[in-house]
Amino acid sequence: MDLKRLKLDEYFETSDLSLSSTLVSLGFSIDCLDKSNPKVIFIFKSTPELIQTIQSFWAAKLKIEPRTYFNNLKDLKARIYSSEG
Repeated sequence: MDLKRLKLDEYFETSDLSLSSTLVSLGFSIDCLDKSNPKVIFIFKSTPELIQTIQSFWAAKLKIEPRTYFNNLKDLKARIYSSEG
């Protein structure tokens, strides 16, 4: 996905690796990675379900399978350090 074509109100952006790993573990897809700054930005399509999940994450109300989370964390780190987005 081309970063220049993103409509900001349609997407949620975060540099938080823990939040991103949680979201991916719960079935949300990363639409794009922005590696143009020192911190990588994970970009998700914004939906009411995503926003509710993010609120639950910050309120410590989510339960997640640890191996799924850890495997997604490793995958995200690999994507950060790969030459591809």
